[in-house]
Amino acid sequence: MTSFSPLVTILNQNKLIGSNYVDLKRNLDIVLTVEEHKYVLTQPCLNFPSLDASPEKKQRYDCWQKSNEMAKCYILASISNVLQHQMQDVKLVSGIMLSLKEMFSEQDRSARQETMRQIYNTKMAEGAKIDGESQVDMILQSLSESFKEFKLNYNINKKIYSLSELMNELVAAEGILGTYSIDANMAETSTSQPKSKGKGVPRDQKA
Repeated sequence: MTSFSPLVTILNQNKLIGSNYVDLKRNLDIVLTVEEHKYVLTQPCLNFPSLDASPEKKQRYDCWQKSNEMAKCYILASISNVLQHQMQDVKLVSGIMLSLKEMFSEQDRSARQETMRQIYNTKMAEGAKIDGESQVDMILQSLSESFKEFKLNYNINKKIYSLSELMNELVAAEGILGTYSIDANMAETSTSQPKSKGKGVPRDQKA
């Protein structure tokens, strides 16, 4: 049985999270080149040999299939469980890489969320209004590591939530994950105006 190259640790330690697609592709290129499987990304799949095909042709077909299978294993090992379920039935690694490219080559959402992370750590002027999309981004950015699959699914499927819809989805996800409650402070972004101050209670008057 063929064992995985020690280089696979590069992929395990740098799994695809969306914003690092370029890094993942570079690491895959390194591993597949060293293992001599990279050619299946560019060369078309060989047709199944006929019964009277030459031994050389049958061997080339077997080698191509083996390289395709090994490359697929490396790729699946470098992506999340959610993506693994989506890609496990794709036969050709070239098809898997094309799908990943379509999902992650444009990092608009991830870049925007990174910007919101930086904004989140800055002070905003009192009474400043925050639009609904920014509120959603800020809440997503505030989520703990246990919600990384939820955020990945949000980016992959290009979901669009209103603030209330997002909160409902997070409550459902929280129940499935069995995690602690999300940061209640971020939920307060749904109100853009400061609360009015109540009047003080008058002191007791002397009799």
